[in-house]
Amino acid sequence: MIEIDGSYGEGGGALVRISAALSALTGKSIHITDIRAGRPKEGLMPQHLNALKSVALLSNASCQGLEVGSTEVTFQSGELVGGDFKLDIGTAGSMTLVLQSFLIPAAFARGPVKITLSGGSDVRWSPPVDYLSNVTLPILKSTGYNVELKLLQRGHYPRGGGVLEVVIHPVKDISPFNLLDLKVDRIRGISHAVKLPEHVALRQAQSAKDALQNAGYQLEIEVQHSDESLSPGSGIVLWTEGEDGTGSSADGELINSRVGSSSIGERGKRAEIVGKQAADELLYFISRNAALDKYMGDQIIPYMAMAGNSTVKTAELTKHTLTNIYVTEKITGRKFEYEGKLGEPVLIRVD
Repeated sequence: MIEIDGSYGEGGGALVRISAALSALTGKSIHITDIRAGRPKEGLMPQHLNALKSVALLSNASCQGLEVGSTEVTFQSGELVGGDFKLDIGTAGSMTLVLQSFLIPAAFARGPVKITLSGGSDVRWSPPVDYLSNVTLPILKSTGYNVELKLLQRGHYPRGGGVLEVVIHPVKDISPFNLLDLKVDRIRGISHAVKLPEHVALRQAQSAKDALQNAGYQLEIEVQHSDESLSPGSGIVLWTEGEDGTGSSADGELINSRVGSSSIGERGKRAEIVGKQAADELLYFISRNAALDKYMGDQIIPYMAMAGNSTVKTAELTKHTLTNIYVTEKITGRKFEYEGKLGEPVLIRVD
């Protein structure tokens, strides 16, 4: 059984989620201790617990310690099976964080996997659903993943109520890949508002456009407005697209790199500020000339190990990235190398 130090690095929920996902993928049993040690509330929180439950269902895992507040978990994976799964995260717990772990092993099940999630689609401290759809999944597609995502309803803090359907088609393996420099031919985005006046979404979009056009970029932002939600909320996601690939896969196929940014509306926060924050973050990532933004830089680590012989350049080395490298090396046996310091653009390689 592989021992995992749950307090390593940033010592948060990502370590637990990725550990369980890789355990399910490899069939190796893990024992995680000191989960979220040093945090104001130590141990598993509901959002972490739901991610573990989803992977346990997928892999017929035998688990101990799956309860709120637990600081120690044992995860013994069984066989990955296809099928139809449903998970109600409750309130506004992040659906995308659950999917971050679920997607890793799901593509290697015996048949197609469908999961219907209820919870938060656009909440703080997690990737908004439009980032997952327009940044994460297109990059994973270039490695061989085939994922269909359908957002049926958005969910915002505090009541959630969002509904997301995801179908993951099986693959035999994923190809080694290289994602290095960034090429920006256009910028796109989605600005949304639910149970709020439509002008909120329009003002977010216009503010982002003003900031990006002042920097010399042209862009297209789709405005979405709906009253179908349990709680009011708004947000904006921006991403780059390139016509010509700047990366490559093992079979020589060109990969279009992209980086993304986001900002979530809050009570008392003007829509113009929401839009400008997303634009400023995107401009920062573009200035780094890296194929991946700092968020995708840590998400890609398990997939690099699955593919092997891959190299990426990320806009910023973060503690999340180093934590994911630690967990991935422990479970898969792959060895990573990187050049650079925290907060700097870095090349990351895996054997």
